[in-house]
Amino acid sequence: MFKKIVLTIMLSLLIISQTGCGNKEAVTGSDEYLDTVCEITLYGCDEDEAQEIITGGFRVIADNEALLSKTVEGSDVDRINDSGGKAVKVSDITAETIATGLEVGELSGGDFDITIGRLTDLWDFKSENPEVPSETDIRAAAETVDYRQVDLSGNRVRLNKDGSEMDLGGIAKGYIADLVTEYLEKEGVESGIVNLGGNVVAIGSRADGEDFTIGIERPYSDRTEIIGSVSVSDKTVVTSGIYERKFEKDGVLYHHILDPETGFPADTDLEAVTIVADRGYSGFCDALSTACLMAGADGARTLVEKIQKKYPDRHIEALFIDREDNVTETDGMKLNPVEE
Repeated sequence: MFKKIVLTIMLSLLIISQTGCGNKEAVTGSDEYLDTVCEITLYGCDEDEAQEIITGGFRVIADNEALLSKTVEGSDVDRINDSGGKAVKVSDITAETIATGLEVGELSGGDFDITIGRLTDLWDFKSENPEVPSETDIRAAAETVDYRQVDLSGNRVRLNKDGSEMDLGGIAKGYIADLVTEYLEKEGVESGIVNLGGNVVAIGSRADGEDFTIGIERPYSDRTEIIGSVSVSDKTVVTSGIYERKFEKDGVLYHHILDPETGFPADTDLEAVTIVADRGYSGFCDALSTACLMAGADGARTLVEKIQKKYPDRHIEALFIDREDNVTETDGMKLNPVEE
């Protein structure tokens, strides 16, 4: 479930070109974390001040990647996976991230599952020469997946299922985007964009009071086309797609959104899902977008509608792109067409 996700880098064309508050232009910093390019753009700040704040924002990313990444030795997740089923004390941030992951697992009926680590180990989509794992290995790894066997009590976490491994890759990026946003606000930022490889948070609005414009990539366009855009202020926008990490073998296309039950890439009629919600829920939306891909078009709409009723104050809306490039939206979602 180490996914994802593309709100295209064309974002820079749609947002960064818009100058900031007053007479001050936007200041942007970028760096590589979380296996992706991360960008922070601030408006209305002096350049020196903005650069200092941006540097602090990247520290937030690095510090929390060191807690939540499965592949960082000594991280909270690494210690959980190495515990042999014993309880492990973790940070508040890790406990909160796990709690949200478990909640989305429950809401989605297991379509999102943070105990998918053994499977993500098998499917190495980052390899230069990826291979399809054996069915025997896949079945064995799938047997270890069950979010209901995670015991979370305060800051103590235990994996009760033998051989189970946790992977927060389907939620950590969104959660960290929320933490970066909190840091920027404490530093006095009133207008800005956080883009962690497609997990986008819009802080405030543009200098002229208008919404920011966030482009949504057309699936399989290799970041060269957008299917439309959304206009947002104080919102989070998260897109998950089956096309971001993939490989073809013997004429079959394998993508990185894995089905926790079968262990194989999900058999879904959706290619991409975009979730928009109020600022502060990027982590939740990160997990939800993956669950929607798993559920397919009809199941995804049902899931979103259920969550809208449960959390009306989060103002969650969704957009779905199917394999025929058809776009459907929830009632409150508005996709702006591409300008000719």
